[in-house]
Amino acid sequence: MKKTLLLSFVCLSLYLFTHAQTIIQRDPVISQLVTEVSSDSLRSHVQKLVSFGTRHTLSGKQGTRGIEPARDWILGKFQEFAKQSGGRMTATLDTWTMQPDGRRVDVVANMGNVMATLKGTDPADNRIFLVSGHMDSRVSNIANRTEDAPGANDDGSGTAAVIELARVMAKQSFPATIIFVAFCGEEQGLLGANHLAQRAEDEKWNLEALLNNDIMGSNNSHDTRLINNTIVRIFSEGLSGFETDKRAASVRQYGLENDGKARNLARYVKEIGERYVDHLEVRMIYRNDRYLRGGDHTPFVNRDFAAVRITEMNENFEHQHQDLRTENGVVYGDKPEDMDFEYLRKNTAMNLANLANLAKSPAQPQNVTMDVRSLTNTTKIYWQAPASGKVKGYYILMRETHWPFWQKKFFTDKLGMELPYSKDNYFFAVQAVSEDGNEGLPVLPKPGMR
Repeated sequence: MKKTLLLSFVCLSLYLFTHAQTIIQRDPVISQLVTEVSSDSLRSHVQKLVSFGTRHTLSGKQGTRGIEPARDWILGKFQEFAKQSGGRMTATLDTWTMQPDGRRVDVVANMGNVMATLKGTDPADNRIFLVSGHMDSRVSNIANRTEDAPGANDDGSGTAAVIELARVMAKQSFPATIIFVAFCGEEQGLLGANHLAQRAEDEKWNLEALLNNDIMGSNNSHDTRLINNTIVRIFSEGLSGFETDKRAASVRQYGLENDGKARNLARYVKEIGERYVDHLEVRMIYRNDRYLRGGDHTPFVNRDFAAVRITEMNENFEHQHQDLRTENGVVYGDKPEDMDFEYLRKNTAMNLANLANLAKSPAQPQNVTMDVRSLTNTTKIYWQAPASGKVKGYYILMRETHWPFWQKKFFTDKLGMELPYSKDNYFFAVQAVSEDGNEGLPVLPKPGMR
């Protein structure tokens, strides 16, 4: 009898253990694309960028040196990849003339962002997803445009990631459009990003997300001696500075201080990135950028686009913004030999998984509302179908008010759902799911009187 009870207990325990496991479902197309990201290719891209000597914004063309030969090479790579896209990818150099600004630009400068656009296949889907890095580099003196400034990690790593993403994704088709950008002028004041963000606003792009990659290829810090290539940071604002005064009342009333566009994009990036890339944690940082510092995502955030910054966990300042030199046995300078290309591969693959999942997903559900006609301990949420995309169903996302990311998902193929959870104690959102299981960006409900 005891043996029978023991056997029954063991069988029950195994059953419960087995059925308690979380099943991670990966889109096989995205999984295959992730495997095609190559650390060797990334290393080759970085080494080529370094070979231009300096990529200072004002370095122009100094024979084979300077930012102009570098951007021409990046454009050439995009054009090469475009030939494999079946006509879906186009490569352009978005140029303009920058007048001296009395700060970090002291001469008339020929500026240019290098862009590759992978056009979406669904004519009804005008969504755009953008991934970026900045091609320019610098040494200790921001005005020094002649000395070698390798910029291997800052931001050769982000630029190499963008090039590699374009290489891998060019052959694949997606319903929505993806734009790959190498910005210029970051070190001179986010000049290239400001130019493109203003263009996106003026031309009314339906830009749903920007993933900005800046300093993402080194695994160690110089002073704290921390070494880790399993964590990458994602910086996001809880609230955008865009028209905050006009939105403050509703933000306070609904308790949405932690649910701005960028913050919810960061939650999405964490979930999808960790789903597809093994041995990588996406660590959410509740700041727009590092303390008192900035990056190319900020001009987009300031214009009310969802934009985040992706950066390595442990920065090494001996290899950022440094003249090439050796002092007291310490070697300074931003060189490829100080990078971890396997870490860069994982971070690049994390970008790819998110871009692909976003571009394959349906658009966001429309008119998402929460029934507030009466006081209840349940929550009713309703919505309308997205404007584009083939929808299998919807996830209602839920988290406790103090929790940093979504804790539960409830699937339905209907346009509404009632949950036995109080709206007082939880936040909710709704996202559309494609026939292949790709989730779109979530939408938080507004109060509704149905």
